[in-house]
Amino acid sequence: MIHWSLIVSALGIIIAGLGGYCGWSLFPTMIHKKVEQSVIIADGSEQYKRFVNLPQPLNFKVYIFNVTNPDMIQHGAIPIVEEIGPYVYKQYRQKKVKHFSRDGSKITYVQNVHFDFDEDASAPYRQSDHIVALNMHMNAFLQVFEREITDILQGFANRLNSRLNRTPGVRVLKRLMERIRGKPPFSWVNGILISLIEDVKSVLQIGENDPGLALLLVHLNANLKAVFNDPRSMFVTTSVREYLFDGVRFCINPQGIAKAICNQIKESGSKTIREQSDGSLAFSFFGHKNGSGHEVYEVHTGKGDAMKVLEIQKLDDSHNLQVWLNSSNEGETSVCNQINGTDASSYPPFRQRGDSMYIFSADICRSVQLFYQSDIQYQGIPGFRYSIGENFINDIGPEHDNECFCVDKLANVIKRKNGCLYAGALDLTTCLDAPVILTLPHMLGASNEYRKMIRGLKPDAKKHQTFVDVQSLTGTPLQGGKRVQFNMFLKSINRITITENLTTVLMPAIWVEEGIQLNGEMVKFFKKKLINTLKTLDIVHWVGLCGGLGIAAISLIYYIYQRGRQEDEAPVK
Repeated sequence: MIHWSLIVSALGIIIAGLGGYCGWSLFPTMIHKKVEQSVIIADGSEQYKRFVNLPQPLNFKVYIFNVTNPDMIQHGAIPIVEEIGPYVYKQYRQKKVKHFSRDGSKITYVQNVHFDFDEDASAPYRQSDHIVALNMHMNAFLQVFEREITDILQGFANRLNSRLNRTPGVRVLKRLMERIRGKPPFSWVNGILISLIEDVKSVLQIGENDPGLALLLVHLNANLKAVFNDPRSMFVTTSVREYLFDGVRFCINPQGIAKAICNQIKESGSKTIREQSDGSLAFSFFGHKNGSGHEVYEVHTGKGDAMKVLEIQKLDDSHNLQVWLNSSNEGETSVCNQINGTDASSYPPFRQRGDSMYIFSADICRSVQLFYQSDIQYQGIPGFRYSIGENFINDIGPEHDNECFCVDKLANVIKRKNGCLYAGALDLTTCLDAPVILTLPHMLGASNEYRKMIRGLKPDAKKHQTFVDVQSLTGTPLQGGKRVQFNMFLKSINRITITENLTTVLMPAIWVEEGIQLNGEMVKFFKKKLINTLKTLDIVHWVGLCGGLGIAAISLIYYIYQRGRQEDEAPVK
């Protein structure tokens, strides 16, 4: 007859096996299916409601670079700046759903954004604070005007060369030059031929010294006062509220040529410039974002593949951007114009250590890759930390196979010979229709070519690096945010008096942090729905496994002990 301890030991092994099976197979499969069901966006589901209205507002923090020596800068001094802020806003996002695709795998929407100033979080700073900051709209206008003139001249030069190359006499002269070039006896003939060709060019050439162009620049210079409210420098004294949202007014009752310039600015369609009720114009950084959205997004709902949930499929009915340079091969989209990832409000589930993921930011017209950094704990919730890599704005150029970001739209600025900016800076001219340069806050990691020209910058990776902490199972963001800085080149522009003594520098204007910190209410909700369940299942797993093995071991030891006693007590025959 089998001893009862062996039966108990066998039961313990069965319990341990069940505990191991549940913990390593059954429970993970159940959790995986449950998470899949919970992240899929289906009409009327809880996830759909959270998708349409984010459960809590995002934090939008703005830091402004107050200029402390504007008069000295006008005479060629290096700018000295002082960071003030943060000015904290609550950013509410609401999606207006247009429709689902027929198979339910895509959803199309427009996103409305609203900002509310958070006085408590911003204290002691207030929106009424006065600042001295870069006059973005005037500086942008002057540089765009200069660029367009340069483009006209370059276009004319190209047409001129083409015309010369088609002229029979010039072609004969060029062939003759090629034959005799470098032969000493005929070097004087070579010089005469070069002189002849230059004379032909001079008949057709229009350059910067052309009287008509000079007159145009003189008129522009004379009317800056009427357009931009009689500026004394390239900086404006205004309030934070006006600079960020309400608008810094200009083009107030212009006349004559000034009115024509203002009409041109208005017709340019810049998002940051709005017409006021009295006909004047106003510039603000974020006023255009405060209200109804315009971009139409199509994202994956996760149906059929939960790993694709919220990944952007189309923007304004296009799979790719038309902002950056494309490959010379017809129809081939460059890596710069590809739309990858989510909008950073959430991420795909089932993250793994060592992986990477993308976010797409419409504000800077590009996708950004985030790389796994470490495991973290946020108020008892485990997760992974991700941050940007060197390929964000440091490694840009032909040597990194992304020269499509080198749009080369700026003349006479600090840049490399190939037209790319130095490390740590990205030209957003084609993205924003304004000569804005993107860097990390305080030019963190940027080339010394830019940082050495500004005093007052204090780059700190802990404060200024972009990162996000994500709950690895669901892809829910726990804390973190996008941190970027907007700058413009400050430089001398030909025949514009107010710029004539400026030293060329990359001038910081503001930096922003847009992100989230899961609040107490959401932490409790998250723990109740997921973390506590995972802990309970984990306890069941280990209690079953360890308890079963313990029972089996004790029962087996007891059986061996009892059998040994019985053998000792047995009578010797």
